[in-house]
Amino acid sequence: MESASEALAPELSAPTTLAAPQPDARYFNRELSWLAFNRLVLEEACNPKHPLLERVRFLSISANNLDEFFMVRVAGLKAHQALGVEEFSPEGMTVAQQLTAISAEADRLVTSQHEVWAELQALLDKANMRVVGMEPLDPEAEAWLDLHFREQIFPVLTPQAIDPAHPFPFIPNKGLSLIFELKNGRNTVRELIMAPATLPRFIRIPGDTGRYIALETLISRKTDYLFPKYQVLRGGAFRIIRDSDIEVEEEAEDLVRFFRTAIKRRRRGRVVRLELEPNMPEGLVGMVQEGLDAKTAIISDTRGFLGMNDLSQLVDEDRPDLKFVPFNPRFPERIREHAGDCFAAIKEKDILVHHPYESFEVVVAFIQQAAADPDVVAIKQTLYRAGKQSAIIRALIDAAEAGKSVTAVVELKARFDEEQNLVWANALERAGVQVIYGFIDWKTHAKVSMVVRREEKGFRTYCHFGTGNYHPLTALIYTDVSYFTANAQIGRDVAKLFNYITGYLEPRNLKQLVISPTQMRPELIKLIDAEIAAAKARKPSGIWAKLNSLVDPAIIDKLYEASKAGVSIDLVIRGICCLRPGVAGLSDNIYVKSIVGRFLEHARLWCFANGNELPNAEAKVYISSADWMPRNFDRRIEYMLPIGNPTVHAQLLDQVMVANLIDNEQSWRLNSDGTYSRLHPKAGHEFNLHDYFMSNPSLSGRGQSLKKGRRVPKLRFQRGR
Repeated sequence: MESASEALAPELSAPTTLAAPQPDARYFNRELSWLAFNRLVLEEACNPKHPLLERVRFLSISANNLDEFFMVRVAGLKAHQALGVEEFSPEGMTVAQQLTAISAEADRLVTSQHEVWAELQALLDKANMRVVGMEPLDPEAEAWLDLHFREQIFPVLTPQAIDPAHPFPFIPNKGLSLIFELKNGRNTVRELIMAPATLPRFIRIPGDTGRYIALETLISRKTDYLFPKYQVLRGGAFRIIRDSDIEVEEEAEDLVRFFRTAIKRRRRGRVVRLELEPNMPEGLVGMVQEGLDAKTAIISDTRGFLGMNDLSQLVDEDRPDLKFVPFNPRFPERIREHAGDCFAAIKEKDILVHHPYESFEVVVAFIQQAAADPDVVAIKQTLYRAGKQSAIIRALIDAAEAGKSVTAVVELKARFDEEQNLVWANALERAGVQVIYGFIDWKTHAKVSMVVRREEKGFRTYCHFGTGNYHPLTALIYTDVSYFTANAQIGRDVAKLFNYITGYLEPRNLKQLVISPTQMRPELIKLIDAEIAAAKARKPSGIWAKLNSLVDPAIIDKLYEASKAGVSIDLVIRGICCLRPGVAGLSDNIYVKSIVGRFLEHARLWCFANGNELPNAEAKVYISSADWMPRNFDRRIEYMLPIGNPTVHAQLLDQVMVANLIDNEQSWRLNSDGTYSRLHPKAGHEFNLHDYFMSNPSLSGRGQSLKKGRRVPKLRFQRGR
């Protein structure tokens, strides 16, 4: 009998056709492209090269991704549909057509998730881990469950009758509930039980083997205790996803007050998705739909387990044999060589730090040193996502309390982090930090900090640029780069950027920095035009770019123009890609791949040949906080920064970018029909960029480039193809 991995192999190798190709179709649909990417995440749950619990983690990530997709993207489309908005997506689909296609593809994805979970359950059982169901257990386990339910679960549950005297209760987003139809003699009643979010979804049964039981399963096993003298006729579980997006109103005069109200309102957003257990009786389904006012919600009849995002709880089991070998990031050598003095190291030479292979603690140390240094007079910092326990926030508070001038740009519109950012803003303001909330219409997404320090020859500005957030936990699993510099021109540009955010003073005469929403798209088009001109003049040309998403039609069309002119274009797009590669006469010279592996590829890195074959020392290399999407170009404060330092230039181009292009163990090629195909390297030619950088974490610039390096002698540089 074939396994789920084998049965799904054709589908997972080619997850979805994004949109019915038309003769003039230039774009893939954004939403279907995202679903195609999420199927790649699910495929990693089928990858036998990963330890078993890591495969469970990938399955939970795939499910959590899908939840957020419905909470935001589908919710937006449903809102447009409810308002009667008729508009076409760039590839020509109506709102209704998109919702129909999304619903069908999401159902296929959920079906695949259940098939993968069935296979993983069998493997867990062999590894002495098990999620039990309704089957009888040994007497000792049954006795423990009975006692645990009576003492730890039952007091928290609140069964509610559903009848005219007891209206249907409010159920929160991602809420899991059970509904039962019960009989006592001639009386029939319906009871609803919400699974409390305060209780863990999985309960570990004591013993040497890792046996777990889901909360809703335990409730179903104990209905005789819950409903004495009643017979359960039928029942089932259901789960809901609510609209969780927050749209900022232009007339909002007080952003803090607006977001406090909006967060409360979001918790009661309309139901956009209703997930049902198999064989839920129609009468109960109708009652649930009516009670939730969910008649327009997308209904998903699942094949079993609801809310697979909670499977991540199983990964906490103490089984190192079923997980990745722990990796401890290395603190950058350059800082260590200067006895931990960040300013001395940066003043001597610009520094590039490659996360998570090199520790994010260097960024924390930079801000902490600034807070403690009596010669530091000012600190300015953007904060998009900082996490719940942030040493950077603590350092900014310490700096303000020490009398330094501290400015923090706290982005309240950071989706799903709004509430935490309000908490940080209050704490910072109480300490005397000047807290700025940025623009009403635009998000401040740039990750930048600057420190002004008094030195012998006057004030010197030290800057940090990140491609990721100032978040200590995501920095352990996201691949990003941090760039530290004391370049005076860059320092002046960053000061102008902060003045723009804090005082709406539009920056003029920027020497290095390029920002959105005013400059970035035109600058990118200018760079692509230069490659087009080089190709037409029969000079070397080329574009390499590493992004999370590529959506912007103007940039896509310009890349098509470059391809037609003969420019070789290699794109590493982790997630959404609306560009259609490899189409004859349109995008013959464009190659697109996605990398999905142990770490989440997150860095934005762009390279332009500039008259020479890539890679070369004269190429134009940029780091950025932005993806190539309309929102990043038009509705966000973002930066792109050219890298002039020769050492950092070589580190980014010859090591980071080349490693991404030649990876062939966790890479998928995007085909012209919208399907993805996994790369299969020949024996002896394997290259895994995550393994490589874990073994060689320091981008010191002291070694040769990957292309010419001795560490990969069998590997020919060929785009990982």
